Amino acid sequence: MPTTDTTRLDERAVRITGGQRLVGTATVQGSKNTALHLYAATILADDPLTLIGAPEILDTGVVADILHRTGTRATVTGDEFATRPADSYFPVIPDDLGRRIRTTAVLAAALLARSGKVTFPTPGGDAFCTRHIDRHLAAMEAAGADVEVTRGRVRARITGKSLPFITDADTRSWGPSLGATITAMLLAARIPGTSSVLNPSVEPEVTHTAALLSKAGVGIEWQGRTALHVTGTDRVRGGVFPVPPDRSEAATLALAAAITGGTVHLTGFPAAAFPDGLVSVFADAGIRLDPVDGGTTVSVPAGPRAVRTATGPHPGFPTDVQPQLTAFLTQAEGTSRIDERIYPQRDTHLPALAAFGAAVNACGPVITVRGRSALTAADVAGEDIRAATALVIAALVAEGTSTIRGMYHLRLGYGSLLPKLAALGADLTIDQEQP
Repeated sequence: MPTTDTTRLDERAVRITGGQRLVGTATVQGSKNTALHLYAATILADDPLTLIGAPEILDTGVVADILHRTGTRATVTGDEFATRPADSYFPVIPDDLGRRIRTTAVLAAALLARSGKVTFPTPGGDAFCTRHIDRHLAAMEAAGADVEVTRGRVRARITGKSLPFITDADTRSWGPSLGATITAMLLAARIPGTSSVLNPSVEPEVTHTAALLSKAGVGIEWQGRTALHVTGTDRVRGGVFPVPPDRSEAATLALAAAITGGTVHLTGFPAAAFPDGLVSVFADAGIRLDPVDGGTTVSVPAGPRAVRTATGPHPGFPTDVQPQLTAFLTQAEGTSRIDERIYPQRDTHLPALAAFGAAVNACGPVITVRGRSALTAADVAGEDIRAATALVIAALVAEGTSTIRGMYHLRLGYGSLLPKLAALGADLTIDQEQP
């Protein structure tokens, strides 16, 4: 039985002494965001299903606990996440578990598809923004569910026969919703006939989930970026399916190496796996990504350069790398500008970066970074996964020894980022965080 005890070993602080170049080889973990959606898809399987390359992070244990509580038999062994279908389902996601992760609505959709009803809390996850689930609920209603939201809990029930449906995944303000697209796919996977998702997200999390469903016998047909058609089946096959490597961790390791002037090889992560928007921004910032032996070698031959960019849907520059890029740009000559178009409130890393001496500020969704800043050691706390990561990157070049608290957040997204950095030459120690 996996554990979700997050207080025993994960409430830690890390002490980092800056000034060490990172050099060597690192292996990139399985994708956190993709895995969380694939875990939900396993609920639909009528046979045992094993995911290979699952990230060894806290969220994996939380989801395994949710699956156990709701009926699916889940086992986590190293990087394998294995499930067997339930004898019967108990489609109530406990509040204490559902509010720890951001994919609660997607898990709920799979349970609704399986049992015809589900109760779940509004999602949790990182605290840098509000997680809107209106598109998820719209997909559930389109699939025939009566949906009721009361005091932070959602109840959905399908009372009649499920029929093919059409739903729109576009959020209007932020573009296509990744999670709502997957919610609709999971709902449609077991409904006979062809359902359609208009304006679907084409993020890798979506395409990998679609690939798993296709392998399991669900009909998947893309109509460009206009529509995704899902033809359901009465039997979703099991099998073995790989979790792709985590592009956010790969980018984080690349930026950590680059800010120190080091050279790092990312094994098993081909340069082509980086989104085009990230490759373009990295090139403008002076970061080289060379394909070598099926992996990527990262270097900064001429030092960091200031850039102007904006986050965007795939294949644009990913929002989950914006805080880490912000930290890197503190060492670039000139003024950089990042327009955060996905999560306009994603700026929780800025006050802590300023404590290091960085010249950073936000005006609405636009972040300005004036470099080059001479960073000095600071005692700071990470408020969410990517913010904590940005502070670690800044500490790698800060003069003196920094203390970064809130490492619990880091463990939500990375299984062993700190040990990887230490193996590459970072001078760091992990201490039990004081109350």
